[in-house]
Amino acid sequence: MAVIDPAEEINELVGTLNSVQDVLDLDVMRKQIEELGDQAAAPDLWNDQDRAQKVTSRLSYLQGEVNRVESLGRRLEDLGVLYELAAAEDDEETREEAGRELASLRSDIGALEVRTLLSGEYDAREAVVTINSQAGGVDAADWAQMLLRMYIRWAERKGYPTEVYETSYAEEAGIKSATFTVKAPYAYGTLRGEHGTHRLVRISPFDNQGRRQTSFAGVDVVPVVETTDHIDVNEDDLRVDVYRSSGPGGQGVNTTDSAVRLTHLPTGIVVSCQNERSQLQNKATAMAVLQSKLLERKRQEEAAALNEIRGESTTSWGTQIRNYVLHPYQIVKDLRTGTEAGNPSAVLDGDLDEFIESEIRWIRRQESGVDG
Repeated sequence: MAVIDPAEEINELVGTLNSVQDVLDLDVMRKQIEELGDQAAAPDLWNDQDRAQKVTSRLSYLQGEVNRVESLGRRLEDLGVLYELAAAEDDEETREEAGRELASLRSDIGALEVRTLLSGEYDAREAVVTINSQAGGVDAADWAQMLLRMYIRWAERKGYPTEVYETSYAEEAGIKSATFTVKAPYAYGTLRGEHGTHRLVRISPFDNQGRRQTSFAGVDVVPVVETTDHIDVNEDDLRVDVYRSSGPGGQGVNTTDSAVRLTHLPTGIVVSCQNERSQLQNKATAMAVLQSKLLERKRQEEAAALNEIRGESTTSWGTQIRNYVLHPYQIVKDLRTGTEAGNPSAVLDGDLDEFIESEIRWIRRQESGVDG
């Protein structure tokens, strides 16, 4: 195996980073930061809370992206100096430190490069994620709750705000379903590859004979709807149910019957919201989630129609996508990309980046018609 000269690899990484900067267009980003900074400084900003949150969230995201790119540039410069110092002093310890930093930069720049692949129509949107327990009884309900925690922890690691709209608790343990939003730019493009069935194999903590149990949970990811989307919902197509929210063990969360469930009769889509105190607020939030799901349905139908015109088969990601095996050995494996991790505990604690980055590349290849 040929040994790559570190100086050559640094030059390659500099070239990659320059390409990424061209795609991201940092000058435009800096101009937007300046404009958003002016808006954020306006004394009446918080008179409209929704607009204020969008302004501050977008500003924080853009500042983070620019800082990330600039930091990588500085680290590449420093790395070149570190290798020169190691060579000048023939210092093995410094050379090893430089090698570790080179590996870290290779990983970080690769992750940033993945961000440039998010160019789909809705990729820049925030995401609505719904998790449902499937086959496997109480183990499946527990598994659904484990997945909910995994995604919330992933978002926390990234500094992405989340809001849980609805949680339907199972009788014995775990949850039947949950819906939450990830309120960060490009959350949909980042997470849409997580859509599908996730399979868990483990010794069941609910089986007094200690038998191995396989359970399944479904993850649904849709883009947050925006005012420009024109997703109209006819009130006559809706069934509205009002009920009292409940937490684990059945205790009441709200003192009034304020939770709202909407059923869209033509499609059978059901959404709920229980996190607001007001029935009116819960209905408005549930309606926004329903519109997001209808938007994604429309996107999928349009993609399928286009594929039919092209004579291509439709690729479905709504099938089993990933195995999490905790017994008799430990591994998490993605069935589409082949990405594996030997530490399921870390993955279930939100360490998902390797899986997400590889599936973004995989989706891009599928959509561009490139095999492999």
